Amino acid sequence: MYNFVDAVLTKVTTTYGIDSFTLRYAICLLGSFPLNAILKRIPEKRTNLKCYFIISMSLFYLFGVLNLISGFRTLLISTMFTYLISRFYRSKFMPHVNFIFVMGHLAINHIYAQFLNEQTQTTVDITSSQMVLAMKLTSFAWSYYDGSCTSENDFKDLTEHQKSRAVRGHPPLLKFLAYAFFYSTLLTGPSFDYADFDSWLNCEMFRDLPESKKPMRRYHPGKRRQIPNNGKLASWKVIQGLAWMILSAIGMKHFPVKYVLDRNAFPQRSFIFRIHYLFLLGFIHRFKYYAAWTISEASCILCGLGYNGYDPKTQKIRWDRVRNIDIWTVETAQNTREMLEAWNMNTNKWLKYSVYLRVTKKGKKPGFRSTLFTFLTSAFWHGTRPGYYLTFATGALYQTCGKIYRRNFRPIFLREDGVTPLPSKIIYDFIGIYAIKLAFGYMVQPFIILDLKPSLMVWGSVYFYVHIIVALSFFLFRGPYAKQVTGFFKSKQPKEIFMRKQKKLENDISASSPNLGDILKAKMEHEKGKTAEEDEMNLGIPPIELEKWDNAKKDWEDFCNDYKEWRNKNGLEIEEVNLSKAFDRFKQEFSDATSGSGERVRKMSFSGYSPKPISKKEQ
Repeated sequence: MYNFVDAVLTKVTTTYGIDSFTLRYAICLLGSFPLNAILKRIPEKRTNLKCYFIISMSLFYLFGVLNLISGFRTLLISTMFTYLISRFYRSKFMPHVNFIFVMGHLAINHIYAQFLNEQTQTTVDITSSQMVLAMKLTSFAWSYYDGSCTSENDFKDLTEHQKSRAVRGHPPLLKFLAYAFFYSTLLTGPSFDYADFDSWLNCEMFRDLPESKKPMRRYHPGKRRQIPNNGKLASWKVIQGLAWMILSAIGMKHFPVKYVLDRNAFPQRSFIFRIHYLFLLGFIHRFKYYAAWTISEASCILCGLGYNGYDPKTQKIRWDRVRNIDIWTVETAQNTREMLEAWNMNTNKWLKYSVYLRVTKKGKKPGFRSTLFTFLTSAFWHGTRPGYYLTFATGALYQTCGKIYRRNFRPIFLREDGVTPLPSKIIYDFIGIYAIKLAFGYMVQPFIILDLKPSLMVWGSVYFYVHIIVALSFFLFRGPYAKQVTGFFKSKQPKEIFMRKQKKLENDISASSPNLGDILKAKMEHEKGKTAEEDEMNLGIPPIELEKWDNAKKDWEDFCNDYKEWRNKNGLEIEEVNLSKAFDRFKQEFSDATSGSGERVRKMSFSGYSPKPISKKEQ
């Protein structure tokens, strides 16, 4: 089939020597801005027109600009599966089945792209779009289940975030397709929840905004548009994104990845040069993500989807609802946790609320099972290339080392209250920033290179120095001399010194006054509980806590017991009935939508409806 747009773009790239991939992606990213200027001016009540506009522009991107007919089919398969199973399959396993299918479909395409699909300069891989879509579809299934299929008692047990994202009633197919194929975030994200999309589409998102902040309509005097003016902020974000794009192109030209793969040249440079070159590679490689995410965020801001409330105190509007990157925090982070929290923030939220907390058994804290499933989900979501797994495994070690260093080194530079910094803390901060940059420059090389042997070769060119430091840290703080080593560092901490003196004083008081001693003992236990650290889980990369991983056997036994209990309650037979009922509901709705006695036969619209909570018989 002849594609006029593709033919024109191919001619331009051939004539002027422009990279085809870059040109097509740039058109899709930057072309969203004039389209969003039109979208935000469509009347608020014309939601169907907005949906048609969104879907049409996405089809233009996929069919015209990117020439991805097969890619559209891939996205549509996952989208329609989620829509149909969430609408007709009334079971507590619905979100799990949907998750397995969507992630399995993504994994298959990752494998196909890696081993079977020959990439050229004129081809664009659809898996990046499918990764964004997978987050949307899996989070929608859970949100719909929370809002429409759970009982009131179960709904109360949800987190506040899950309650705020709950979807009450199944959406029409048109609106769901507009959500899945939102053109501004189709290629690079960021992902967002259906509740936010629906609130934006109906302009309910802007109800807290004072009327004085809403712009007047040009052709309708006296009436105001719901979406506030945000062109300046969006333009500033675009300028930032373009700047990062230019810096990325310049940086990759002067610091190419192929140099570290040169076995003759790179190893001849000094060790100091090599470790800093790896840092620069990681630093420059981040620029393209900064560019894509900043421009996508700007596009969402322009159409109003980035609106995140109005602060009456400062009289300012927040536009960070779909923010995906905190560049300043990433570049100035002093530890692994801070850096991972600021990177790919929406993926962090998705892994936490759609995987980590969902795998956790009701009434219990997240354990080994949650950690393992989240780690595997994050790894398979990124792809099947070995480099991803090398990076994530090293990141898990970083998480643990970060906690070790933070517990033992940081308190040395704080006063007795454990909060107020000493003048010398600036040294700790500087060393922390410098060390984390070098460490991450080392860690992300496999993520950049992707293949196993070249990645190990690059690490070997710097003697695996970070892994050696990690191993030494584990030996010192978790090995046979851990008690002596931690005791030494605690002896240098002002807070620990103060607490030891206080404890000695309280022991003396307890000896002279038993009743007062009981009160002091209770006080000490209370303060001990307050200082307990929470589990950390960022980007699906878990810390290596051996004492927690020892619970793996117990978690497995609990899982087996739950499965046996489910089978004893005829769970498999119940699910067979639920699947049969789901098919019957589909046939009935299809029949109602396409049949008519003398009346005009209408097309199947799948209009919205609100099901009742799932009964115990269906669970």
